[in-house]
Order: sequence, then structure tokens, then C-alpha cells
Amino acid sequence: MYTNIRKGLYILHNNDIYKIIDFLHVKPGKGYAFIRTKLKNIMTGNILEINFSAKHKIKKEKIEIESYRYLYRCQNLYYFMNIKNYDQIQIEKKLIKNIEFLKEGIEFNIFFHVKNNNKIILFIKNNPTVILKVKYTESVKKGDTINKANKIAILETKTKLLVPSFINSGEYIKINTDSKSYIERVRK
Repeated sequence: MYTNIRKGLYILHNNDIYKIIDFLHVKPGKGYAFIRTKLKNIMTGNILEINFSAKHKIKKEKIEIESYRYLYRCQNLYYFMNIKNYDQIQIEKKLIKNIEFLKEGIEFNIFFHVKNNNKIILFIKNNPTVILKVKYTESVKKGDTINKANKIAILETKTKLLVPSFINSGEYIKINTDSKSYIERVRK
């Protein structure tokens, strides 16, 4: 029955897992009652607006979100440690987005789909920003900052990133992990 719908509930719809982010019970003057929902796909982030009839059965899914700390990499496997119970898990490279900003010690939320008491890793939610040290960048002469607005920097994760010309080796910068772009210089 649709009466068990609530915000934050995870459901299976068209073989994808969605989180209910909003809903409204509608009882029109004519016709049957229905529920208007706004669903967010937990894998892609896409939002759907769907109406369910009063007779529609919704299949709930159990999703657990746990905090893990990135430890190290060995070939195509990445090792993470649960912050609460210190259990370690290994995750394949393909399940990690924006892997070029992965640094030892950073905490992540890992989403698990629980079926028959078995946990299946769905994905790792990256932090929207990360602070990394600039290992190397070319130094710019005082007058060259007018002509050159940006330059390439090599970060501590060995990733190359376009940064403003005033950034020097050894400085820390904040990076947007989604757009893979420089945000600001950070004083440490």
C-alpha cells in the first residue's frame, strides 16, 4: 500500500534503486487517490517525478551507508577500513569515481545494498571537495602573471591539474572533485 511511503525510503523502480526525497498524497474529486513522488537515483543522481496509484505495491530496498577510510592500493584493488569496527574491505577500481584525487587517510561513505544478510557494494560517495598538496609546478616570473592566467600543477596524488599562476610548489589547494577544477588556495 502507498501509505508506507516516507522520505528517505529506498525503493526498487525499473530495476534501479531510488531514494524518496519528496511525496504528496493526492485525492482528487474524481478518480482514485494516488501519491506523487520525487525519486532520486542513488547511482546517477537523476531525479524522477512519478505518480503511484493507491493499489501499487512498492518494493523496499535496504541500503546501509558506512564511513570508511582509504588505506592503500595494490594493483587494481583499493583497501578501505571501517571507522567504527576497523574491518577492512577491498574495492575494485571501477566502483570508484574521480580516483585521481584519492589520498590515503581520506574518509568516504560507502553505500551497500543488503540482500539476504549479504552486503553488496554499490558505490563510494566521493567528497565534493578535497585538499591536496601541490608537489610541483613551474615558477612564474613577476611580470608573466599578466600573460599566463593558468599553469599545470602536479599534485601529491600524481594528478595534473590546471591552477592559477600564483600557486607554487608546496602549497595546498582545494579541488572540486566533480568538475576536476581548482577552487582556492588553502593555508595549512
